[in-house]
Amino acid sequence: MDDAPRSWTTLASRTLLDRWWLTLREDRVRLPNGHVLDEYHVAEYPDWACVLALTDAGEAVLVEQYRYGIDRVLLELPAGAVDTGEDVAEAARRELLEETGYASDDWERLGRLAVEPGRHTNYGHVYVARGARRVADPAPDEAEDLRVRLVPARSLPDLVESGRIAHGVHAAAVFWALSKGWL
Repeated sequence: MDDAPRSWTTLASRTLLDRWWLTLREDRVRLPNGHVLDEYHVAEYPDWACVLALTDAGEAVLVEQYRYGIDRVLLELPAGAVDTGEDVAEAARRELLEETGYASDDWERLGRLAVEPGRHTNYGHVYVARGARRVADPAPDEAEDLRVRLVPARSLPDLVESGRIAHGVHAAAVFWALSKGWL
């Protein structure tokens, strides 16, 4: 007998907001037990890629930036949205170069994580770039105010535990890489 949770049934759906980077929908859904939720909100975002870039000197290449949603300056892995039709690995390479001016010839995909599976439709794709080296000046988007920060890679778990790295997927990438012996 299968006692796995069952999926919900969408009874109706309407778009509340539609932008290139976000679609907000309101669904009416029936749960397997028959209960109906009249207003269940789902945010459709594009997937994005983040990069744990490591230099040969044992440093991690991070960006420091202000995050309006939580009103804090954080350290983060270079990351950004995957453009429509863009290969995820290429998006990771592009974001690393744009945000930091760093590049690498040694890439490995760690995997993908659901950003917030209860209400968001997207995934964060995690890559490690070893032997990262500066090849250009950073060229962030006009909506980004970033500072490149090099930190000892071995300090990354402490930065997560202290809250300086607070993004959940970025923290997971740090501990994922640590579990593989890469830090």
